Amino acid sequence: MNTMAQAEDIFLRAKHRTFRGFTEDIEHEWTGPFYFIQAADPQLGLMKAWREGDCDGGGDEWTEEVDLTKQAVAAMNQLRPRPRFMVLCGDLVHAMPGTIFRDEQERDLKMALSGTDPSIPLVFVSGNHDLGNTPTPKTVAQYCSAWGDDYFSFWVGGVLFLVLNSQFFHDASACPQLKESQETWLEEQLSKISYSSSTAPKHIVVFQHIPLYVNNHDEEDDYFNLQREVRQKLIERFKKAGVKAVFSGHYHRNAGGYNDGLDMVVSSAIGCQLGEDTHGVRVVVVTADQVIHRYHTLDQMQKEGMDEDLRKLLQA
Repeated sequence: MNTMAQAEDIFLRAKHRTFRGFTEDIEHEWTGPFYFIQAADPQLGLMKAWREGDCDGGGDEWTEEVDLTKQAVAAMNQLRPRPRFMVLCGDLVHAMPGTIFRDEQERDLKMALSGTDPSIPLVFVSGNHDLGNTPTPKTVAQYCSAWGDDYFSFWVGGVLFLVLNSQFFHDASACPQLKESQETWLEEQLSKISYSSSTAPKHIVVFQHIPLYVNNHDEEDDYFNLQREVRQKLIERFKKAGVKAVFSGHYHRNAGGYNDGLDMVVSSAIGCQLGEDTHGVRVVVVTADQVIHRYHTLDQMQKEGMDEDLRKLLQA
């Protein structure tokens, strides 16, 4: 295999609704505490577009986001022990499908991410800028050819992770059959979980781009959340199945809430900040009883590493 093919392969591990190296047959057993990195919205091109008030455009300059992504990779690479994986929760680039700069932004993001230590798999979640606000079969296929499946499940250390395409929850009017396929698959995933089984997951964690809600499960509909009717149905399904946490991005600020055992975690961006937060990523520690997380600025993680309290949980 040539060098280019090897480089490309790290972006295409999600195939056939699972993830190479993180399948149930090899990762179904709990082996003790571990951690992963959750990040969101590198969104190459948004920072300049936001400053210029042209956020529907593609953004013709993205060196800032490339540098921030490289900083995130460098900070993560020096962590010890290594995280089991890094997940990017959508809006990988700013240019919408089929628009100018799209291919260049994807190319440059892959270049920035290619410095990730080979022992840290990269998990990708599709966002609205990756698929279009109203995705089509064509835009979904384009995303999958570049980044792997748009929804899938994987296992790490006895924990089941579900990656969902939240655009299907938001607006699937141009691809109803694809939405139905994800619905069928998700129902199968949730319904087959049996906590009385010897192979039952220790926890279930969901990744999606658009949050169920930003601050409160009963908040009004907004650009940054899922519509209330859709949201409430998902919350009930997730709680019934025993989902522990939902991690998302999209808001470009840290937010979230807790509702009857279900943690909704909204992480700010690697790239453009729309609030008072600083460019960063979230460190998530999984113990036998809890899923505990803290947002780290890139500068903080590069200089100090992981939060000491989280580190102690790994040693417990």
